[in-house]
Amino acid sequence: MVMAIIYFMGAVSGAHLNPAVTFAFAARRNFPWSRVPGYIVAQIIGGIAAASFLRAMFGTIGLLGATTPGPGGSDFKALAMEVLLTTGLVSTILGTSSGARNIGSNGALAVGGYIALAGLWAAPVSGASMNPARSFAPDLVRGDMSTTWIYVLGPVLGAIIAVGFEWILKGKTTAAGTLAAQGNFGSDENDPKQR
Repeated sequence: MVMAIIYFMGAVSGAHLNPAVTFAFAARRNFPWSRVPGYIVAQIIGGIAAASFLRAMFGTIGLLGATTPGPGGSDFKALAMEVLLTTGLVSTILGTSSGARNIGSNGALAVGGYIALAGLWAAPVSGASMNPARSFAPDLVRGDMSTTWIYVLGPVLGAIIAVGFEWILKGKTTAAGTLAAQGNFGSDENDPKQR
């Protein structure tokens, strides 16, 4: 689904689906801090709408898609896993949006593939959320916020670590990274000034 959304709206808005990613792009100076609150509010509203739709359709089956620590796992293990997974996710996103050759289908495939793989091996430990809005919304709709802190703190810490790695590995920001983070808003991709 994430891969499809990147194809669908990446060029318009940068396909910001995750507050941790929006935060990382802003911390990397590819996205204006003034736009971060609006994007995060929209992400949370989208998550609440999705969780409300699930509740209307199916009741409270499957905890409305909530992410919780796996059976027998501790909150600390779930937090550590969310930090690790989000570091990988944000590193993948920042890495595939830092140059013109990576923008587009390669980025969507890499991000979608990472999320699928992370979900396969880490879902039993933490639910593999990597997205504060994706976890906060179902918790709010189902009325159980007892583990929400894990899924807010973990992705934020992971995003900070990933931005640190990006600075170490690539140095200063690039115009292509900024374009990818913000979408091109209908600019002509064949125009050399837009690259």
